[in-house]
This record gives sequence, C-alpha cells and structure tokens, in this order.
Amino acid sequence: MNFGRIFEAAYTALLTNLLLAIACAPLVLVVLTTDPGRTWPLLVLFAPLGGPALVAVFAVLRAYGDGVPRVFWNAWRASARRALTAGTVATVALLVLGVDAAWLAGRTAGAVLLPVIAVVMTLIVITTVLTLVALAEQPGARLRDIARASLYLGLRRWYLSLFSLLVLVLFEVLLAARPAIAIGVAASPLLYIVWANSRFTLTPDGRTT
Repeated sequence: MNFGRIFEAAYTALLTNLLLAIACAPLVLVVLTTDPGRTWPLLVLFAPLGGPALVAVFAVLRAYGDGVPRVFWNAWRASARRALTAGTVATVALLVLGVDAAWLAGRTAGAVLLPVIAVVMTLIVITTVLTLVALAEQPGARLRDIARASLYLGLRRWYLSLFSLLVLVLFEVLLAARPAIAIGVAASPLLYIVWANSRFTLTPDGRTT
C-alpha cells in the first residue's frame, strides 16, 4: 500500500474543500449558521458564487499533482465572469420555475405543467454542471458555445447526466443534514465523481484525454 499517495490524495481533497469553502464563504456561512428554510433568499443571492468555485475545483481535479492553491485561484480568476454568468442564469431560471411550480401545485393545470417544469429544471442543472466542467477544460471558450454543446451532449448521454445528478442530490442531502461534513470531507470525493462522469459525457467520441 502506497501511503504517500494516500496522504497526497487526502491532503488534496481536504485543501480543495477548504478553498471551495473560502470561495463560497457567504453561501457557506448562511448554510452553517442559519435555517436554510427561512433564509433561502440569501441562498439564492449567493448561489452564483458556486459557479467559479466549482470550475476551480474541477481544474484542481484535472491538474492533480500540481500546486492546489495556485491551480484553484488561477482557474477561479480565468472563469469568474463566464462561470458567474452561468451560475446566475441557472439560479434565476430555477427560481422562476420553482415559484411557478409552487403556484401550480394543487391546481388542475399542475398535473400537466409540473412534469414539464421538472424536466426543464433537470436540464438546466445538467447543462450548467457540464458547462462548468467544460470551462475548467477550456477556459477561453465562448459560454454560449459551451452551453449549447453541454445541452446536446447531456441529452445524448442522458444516463450519464442522471448519474451526475444523483451524486449532486446525494451531496445536497448530506449538506442539509450534516453541512460541516459535506463541505469539509465529502465535497471533493463527490465532485470528483461528477467531474469524471461529466468529462466523459462532454467528449464526443466517449473518451477522455
């Protein structure tokens, strides 16, 4: 057993989790110190900060073995504008659809429209995650082109997209129940699964480089 590699992997994971928490400090503070059920407007306000932070995490995973802080903050700076835009658009769209879903619940039209809204919300999440992974791979690419390709490939490999979505749901459940453990311990391993799966999804011929 190579204890050196195990220690390096653990160190990288914990340091990446710490940098993720710092990059999303306002969002993490709300999750750790308040009842999200009552302070959800703050969560919505700070949610876009997760965009560049996730790109930075994915960049660290891609460049495993290099200096973690340097890779993280370089990727954060390089992707900040595009990733914040992607995060903001996704957050606003999900908020609007969520409000619509709440209004339709229990109404006759809801039986028809709620499944449609659920599908659209799922597509938004999948496309956004793939877009952030793609930004970590190609920081200089146009956001519109990346989003279009992410939507197409996410639909084409829907089974992989659903797997990534399930991992994210698991992380969200853990975050709601044990936020300190989710952020401090589980974030990197779960995001690694999402990154590796999404990277495969984004490769047209089904292979990673």
